[in-house]
Amino acid sequence: MDDRLSETMCLVLAAVLLLAGCEQSYESSESASTLSPDLESVPVPSGFAAEAIEAAGGLDAWAGAKELRFDCVVTFYEPDGSFYLTEQRYDIYPWSNAVDISGHEPKGEYAWRFFDGRLDVLRSAGQVQELPIALARHCFADAILAITTAPVRLLDTSAQFDRRDAAVKIQGQWYHPINTAGEASGETVLYQDRDSLLVDMIRVACAEADRPLTVRGYDYQETEKDGPLVPTRIEIFTTGAGGELQKRLAKIDCHVAAQTK
Repeated sequence: MDDRLSETMCLVLAAVLLLAGCEQSYESSESASTLSPDLESVPVPSGFAAEAIEAAGGLDAWAGAKELRFDCVVTFYEPDGSFYLTEQRYDIYPWSNAVDISGHEPKGEYAWRFFDGRLDVLRSAGQVQELPIALARHCFADAILAITTAPVRLLDTSAQFDRRDAAVKIQGQWYHPINTAGEASGETVLYQDRDSLLVDMIRVACAEADRPLTVRGYDYQETEKDGPLVPTRIEIFTTGAGGELQKRLAKIDCHVAAQTK
């Protein structure tokens, strides 16, 4: 990634994150920043980052996506084979690196915001505090945000990306792992499909889990004509020491309900 892109995106992301951070106390998804960058000031990225962004709709499409709204049916899986079915809405702000998760349970309504690695309760009936399975809420939110905004994250100058030339085979698919380093990266590994060039699988570190999580995106569709491509199915797995996928924790089937420009 060239120096002009790094400097520009650093300024863009810093400004957007600052504005988003000032609004966390509000109790509405509309309070999150819906800014997008000035495309004319953002040079086209190069190499594998450019390929991944282009495969997901292109920089023009992502630059115009201030907010993405997903209406989803979520299946949470228990170790004994049982499952819990519910509905959730995700209001995703790609350029603010934030997601609001809301839903309605028999015990009441809830809304959470994940921003800058922290999860805040925006609204809760007092009884809806945790997920129905042993998975920390902020780890779940981090996984959702990561897989739906992967193209924008590749422009984050707080992390350095290094793609391996040698592809690895995971569940029948060939991927180029993209290692990350930097203050905000944790131990995140992005996986770029060798054929489609999409970053449709990400290993996410979670301090609350005994091992990393892997989130995968499937069935990518445009949010609208000439809009960005996003996954309409998401799955979250526990991950073994060698990076292999283990237990499926959640399956999320979504309809992209709206895109704010």
